[in-house]
Amino acid sequence: MITGKNYIGNKLSAKGNKTFTTFNPELNQENKSVFTEATTEEINEAVSLATKAYKEYSKISGTKKAAFLNAIADEILALDDVLIKTYCSESGLPEGRATGERGRTVGQLRGFANLIAAGSWVDATIDKGDAAREPQPKPDIRKLNFPLGPVVVFGASNFPLAFSTAGGDTAAALAAGCPVLVKSHPMHAGTGELIATAVIKAAEKTKMPNGVFSNLNSSGIEVGQKLVSNSGVKAVGFTGSIKGGRALYDLAAKREEPIPVFAEMGSINPVVLLPKALQNRAVNIATIYAGSITVGTGQFCTNPGLLLGIKSEGLTTFVHTLSEEIVKINPSVMLHPNIKKGYLNNKEKVVSQKGVSVTANFTEDVKANYAQQAVVTVNGSEFLKNTTLHLEVFGPFSMVVQCENEAELENVIDHLEGQLTGTIIADDNELENHTNIVNALQNRVGRIIFNGVPTGVEVCESMVHGGPYPASTDSRFTAVGVGSIKRWVRPFSYQDWPNNLLPDELKNENPLGILRSIDGKKSTEKIN
Repeated sequence: MITGKNYIGNKLSAKGNKTFTTFNPELNQENKSVFTEATTEEINEAVSLATKAYKEYSKISGTKKAAFLNAIADEILALDDVLIKTYCSESGLPEGRATGERGRTVGQLRGFANLIAAGSWVDATIDKGDAAREPQPKPDIRKLNFPLGPVVVFGASNFPLAFSTAGGDTAAALAAGCPVLVKSHPMHAGTGELIATAVIKAAEKTKMPNGVFSNLNSSGIEVGQKLVSNSGVKAVGFTGSIKGGRALYDLAAKREEPIPVFAEMGSINPVVLLPKALQNRAVNIATIYAGSITVGTGQFCTNPGLLLGIKSEGLTTFVHTLSEEIVKINPSVMLHPNIKKGYLNNKEKVVSQKGVSVTANFTEDVKANYAQQAVVTVNGSEFLKNTTLHLEVFGPFSMVVQCENEAELENVIDHLEGQLTGTIIADDNELENHTNIVNALQNRVGRIIFNGVPTGVEVCESMVHGGPYPASTDSRFTAVGVGSIKRWVRPFSYQDWPNNLLPDELKNENPLGILRSIDGKKSTEKIN
């Protein structure tokens, strides 16, 4: 089923001569399928098709787009074991993770389908006109969300399904009415092509315009650069490193017509360990966090890479227990040799800094591409002086910062870069005595967790997966949940427009029966 070709709309194409393969990190060998990188000609053709498709697709009803998204979900499930086996062979991740991520991907698609079928997501707002108003007549103004245009989505290395070809960014953009061009991730190009076939089949079955979706292979950065630079592209979705996300952001800003880049990037997800909790539960908390740091080989953007506490007997017990427990956990495989190389390089860079002490390091021999977990400690004063210690070490690694007092702890939090999550571990009523810590953390993160772990992102309407830069390029938006659809739309107003020519969402008779704001009051009623 895997051809190694690009999908330019519904057509398979392989005009280039640059090829590559994916890699099985568990077996430490290349996979057999050969993929052809998209050429400039193919990129331009795909964008041209998307631009043409946008004119039709942006006007298609929510119920028809919902049928398309549900059909994608159905076609993904129909891939069955072929998809799961390909996923595992290209990522080294276990079958349970593959099936779980497939379920999340399908759930996201169906969630957006439900949202757009209901229709109220467009935020229809109507301010009725009043010709008799003095001293000037009041115009009739009506507003709704309108799709931006063709969107480029970059597949993520650590989520071959949920954040890639038909993942959250793609589902949200398609739901909004935007055609999608996927820059497939080279580490799981086979998984990407299988998912692309599902999207294309669904588009054909539901009679979507050709060009509503394309899948482009790439072994490096060139294809992505050309896509972002193409004038037909109107927005970009990215999940990955700070370096990669910032490069795309800068490239998009330099265009003659700058476009938004919604990038979810680095995060070390600080965890604040308050004194009373450590005094009473240090061993239990440390055991839980040993598991959280190593789950998925630490390859989650919400991995707890920074643990903050005030020097005490409880913090000493926590560090000792964490260091003992984490080396009891069997190491696991990383996504790719390059990911393993990056982990080792960044770990060494942090460990070599002044004042850093290694308290746990798995030293037994491991298979190729497996990661050896580690825990280090440093004083708060050193952490404040050296921003290299803020580096994200993507893998099973965490740093404990030992502060002298609460003032230093608050200072450390204040000087952190933006993060996706922050966690506070506290006993009953302990938060009330540390509101300054809570407020400081709230200013640096997009989601704050109480007495839990940051790993695991619930897909729901209330979820915020984003945060101040560099956690994301725009902290006003989430990359997870149906609210993420708002990244791919802009507000658009009609003034004194004939009722029969308005979109259904704004017509007096409200034919869709959606919830609207009429002269400041929420209502599903018609306008007489």
